[in-house]
Amino acid sequence: MVVQEKTSIGSYFIVMASIVIVLAGIKSASSIVVPFLLSLFIAIILSPAFLFFKRHKFPDILALTLVISTFVVFIALIASLIGTSLQDFSANIDSYSKKMSIYYISLVEFAAHFGINISVEEFASFVNSKQIMLFASSIIKSMSSMFTNGFVILLTVIFMLLESQTFVKKLIRIDKEKVTAVHIETIFTKIKEYMMIKALISLLTGFIVWGALLAVGTDYAFLWAVLAFILNFIPNIGSIIAAVPAVLITLVQLGSMSALIVSIIYLTINIVIGSILEPKVMGKGLGLSTLVVFLSLLFWGWLLGMVGMLLSIPLTIMAKIILNESKESKWIAVLLGSE
Repeated sequence: MVVQEKTSIGSYFIVMASIVIVLAGIKSASSIVVPFLLSLFIAIILSPAFLFFKRHKFPDILALTLVISTFVVFIALIASLIGTSLQDFSANIDSYSKKMSIYYISLVEFAAHFGINISVEEFASFVNSKQIMLFASSIIKSMSSMFTNGFVILLTVIFMLLESQTFVKKLIRIDKEKVTAVHIETIFTKIKEYMMIKALISLLTGFIVWGALLAVGTDYAFLWAVLAFILNFIPNIGSIIAAVPAVLITLVQLGSMSALIVSIIYLTINIVIGSILEPKVMGKGLGLSTLVVFLSLLFWGWLLGMVGMLLSIPLTIMAKIILNESKESKWIAVLLGSE
C-alpha cells in the first residue's frame, strides 16, 4: 500500500514536471505558436462559409478563393479605417489628457468637502487618463500586429480549411470502431459553434457601440467599436475595459451628461447582450467563472503576451470543451464553469 502511494505521488510529480516543460517550450516558441493559434481561430470562423460553398458543389479552389478574398478585403478595409483613426487619436492624446485636469480639480474639491485631502498631482498620478487611453490604443495595435506574418497566417488558414473535411475521415481509417473519430468530431463541432456565435455576437456589439457613439457624437466612434468587438471575447471584464476610454473621451469632448449617456449605453449593452442574449444563445454550459476569466487573462498573457490575453478566453473555452468530453477530466471542466 505504501509502495503504491509513493508511486502515485511520484507519477503526479512527473505529470507536473512535464506540464512545466511543455509550458516553457510554448513560451520560448511563442513566435510560432501565436500565428498558428490565430490561423486556427480564423479557420474555425471561416469554415462554415467554406463548407457552405462545398455543399453547393463549388470546386475547392473556387470556394477557397471566394472565402479568403472576402476575408482579406474585409480585413484590409477595417485596417485602413483603424489606421487613420488610431494615428489621429495618438496625436491628440496629450490634448485630451490636459482637458481631464479640469475634472481632476473638481473631484479634488468635491473630496475636500468630505475631509479627504489630496492634491491634483497625486490624483492625476493615481488616475492617469493618458495611460488608460494609451492602453486602449495598444490593445488595438497588438491586434493589428498579430497580422504582421499575414502571408504565413493566410497560407496556414488555407491549408487548415482544405484539411477540415479530410481530417475526420483519416481518424475513421485509424479507428475502425469510429469511437475516437466521432468523439473528436463532437469536440470540433462544439468549438466551431462557440467561435462562430461569439464572433457574431461580438460583431453585433461593435455595430451597436459604433451607432450609439455616432449618435452621441463621440470622437473616434469606429475605434471604440473595434475595441468593443475585440474585448467582447473577454466576458465580464472586457466590456468594462472597453467602456473606459470611450467614456473618458466623451467626458472631455462633450461634458458629463454625454459621458453619463455613454456609460448607460455600455451598461445596457452589457446587460442585454452579455447577460441575456449570449447565455441564451450559447447555453450556460459554455460559461466561465469570473475568477477563471481573470486567471486566464494572467496565465495566457504571461505565456503568449498581449496576444495571449486577447485569445485567453477562446483558448480556455476550447480547453473546457475538450475536458468536458472525457469522464476522467470532466470535473476540471465543472470547476472552470460559471455554475
